[in-house]
Amino acid sequence: MIDVQRLRVLRAVAQHGSFNRAATALRLTPSAVSQHVAALERSLGAPVVARSTRGVTLTQAGHIMLGAAESVAAELEHAQQQVDQLTTGRTRLTIATFTSGGRLLLPGALARLTAAHPGTVLHIREGEPETALPLVRQGAVDLALAYHFDGPLPVGPGPRTGLEWTPILEDPLHVVLPEGHRLAGSEVLDLAELAAEPWVLGCLKTEAYLRRYAERAGFDPEVRGTTTDYFFARSLVAAGLGISLIPSIALDPEIPGLRTVPVKQPGPSRHIGVAAIGRIDRPQVTTLVRALREEAVRQGLGR
Repeated sequence: MIDVQRLRVLRAVAQHGSFNRAATALRLTPSAVSQHVAALERSLGAPVVARSTRGVTLTQAGHIMLGAAESVAAELEHAQQQVDQLTTGRTRLTIATFTSGGRLLLPGALARLTAAHPGTVLHIREGEPETALPLVRQGAVDLALAYHFDGPLPVGPGPRTGLEWTPILEDPLHVVLPEGHRLAGSEVLDLAELAAEPWVLGCLKTEAYLRRYAERAGFDPEVRGTTTDYFFARSLVAAGLGISLIPSIALDPEIPGLRTVPVKQPGPSRHIGVAAIGRIDRPQVTTLVRALREEAVRQGLGR
């Protein structure tokens, strides 16, 4: 039988990239960490780490066991919550969310959730998907309101063991231009029409996404500004710095002097959903998913 403590040690080694840093985080000696890993490898009959001068990395078997370790940690956290509910009569639900989705969708959805489950104690953590989704796998949060573009969910290294993804809505990106721009009156725009335009973008992921679509359209975009805030990016467009590519849910509130034009389909879009680890059927989670979809419809974003 695999020892849970050894899985906990493996998680720390994977997170910190060395036995010494893992030992510090766990308040163990490096020798104890090494012994736990060696015992895990003996029980499996396969190496779980590869040591080099640059640190420690996981082998393929190590990644498999890391997925199992994170699933076990999440289930133990869930069990602790169930015990807490028995002793206190209250259920704790911790939700991670990216900023624009949380700002627009969560307040109304949380009001529906607390009305349906008044004994629920809510905790909210802000974070981008690459931060929030690993927290779901680790059991540090119960679920995440997150998004991804064309590729797979950004869950970090290792397999997506146990991660359940429930779609909420499609969030197409729009071109935002100054109202005096020559293309501001267009009903729809092909990105190829914008090859000569300077760009201001609201996050690094959007820049990478734009560059992929621009390459398909045959041009290399000139990016004059990258921010971590879509409102700031739109403000820079209003100031004449360039044009931008903004998701639908980040177009509110309106900024005077701007025009928003859809991108010709098939165009860039974000996929927004809820990620949980094997517990998507919990009553509170089911209620929240339904409430998020209802809120998206109310906001004119979903169907």
